[in-house]
Amino acid sequence: MLVLYNSNAGSAAEADIEALRSVPGVDLVDCEDPDDTIDAAAEAAHSGIDLVVAAGGDGTVHLVANGLMRAGPTADTRPALGVLPLGTGNDLARTLALPLKVSPIEALDALRHAERRCLDLIRVSHDGDDDHTDYAINVCAGGFSGAVDEVLTSELKATWGPLAYLVGAVKAMPDLDAYDTQFAWDGGPAERIAAYNVVVANARTAGGGKPVAPRANPEDGLLDVVVVRAQADIARLAARVLAGDYLDDEDIVFNRVSELYVESTPGMWFNVDGELRTNVPVTFKAVPQALRVCVGPKYVRDVEVPS
Repeated sequence: MLVLYNSNAGSAAEADIEALRSVPGVDLVDCEDPDDTIDAAAEAAHSGIDLVVAAGGDGTVHLVANGLMRAGPTADTRPALGVLPLGTGNDLARTLALPLKVSPIEALDALRHAERRCLDLIRVSHDGDDDHTDYAINVCAGGFSGAVDEVLTSELKATWGPLAYLVGAVKAMPDLDAYDTQFAWDGGPAERIAAYNVVVANARTAGGGKPVAPRANPEDGLLDVVVVRAQADIARLAARVLAGDYLDDEDIVFNRVSELYVESTPGMWFNVDGELRTNVPVTFKAVPQALRVCVGPKYVRDVEVPS
């Protein structure tokens, strides 16, 4: 087992890392640079390592997943991915039903015996830059999401707790811009939608547990796409997000596709697994059964749709 972490990221506590050093059969590597993390994960397959664990937050998980995608042509030839949720958001771990409130040693032991499922990824290609491709394992989001993230200070989160997203939405509203956005679903003709926000999801939550794509199935070979129309009452929608499911709202366009092209004016900035990436036209494509990933005992691939 190879455990990769970044001591400079600030998510993995030093005490947690020191505890992991005492675990037999674990190769613990500090990757101080994002490229080091990707390279270490990619090289794992050549070392005969069966399981590569990302110890940290969703950013570390993103880097390890991208490295593993370079490790072989299919999921069977790549090491499996384990997630040791030591970050603040731990959103992929929530979809995977991994324990969030146990010691790192207990969590690592659970990964040793966990079921492994072949999960999809999202291939993210920037228009005009075929050499720059990212793989998202959780969620990509553009537009309004960035404006809310900018106002979600630590103080706001501490004061309002789970309601911080709603308060942040209200604070961001005066600065909202509508995007004249064109969508091409599965290679079809372009459809124009005035939008505040676009979510392209493989898993279900973002931003520390907000269910932005509550029905997403990370094994179905499809992307869950959620578009918030420009006329939407953002504060009302934010409250519905916190309640758990908002996809049937009249101000939402919800679709499942294998490929999506997005172009907008002004350029809509997209983050990929929480990391800001691009504001140029972008293509999202599902990569079915890309990685074997450790899941918790309560993991479910299909979420029951509310009646």
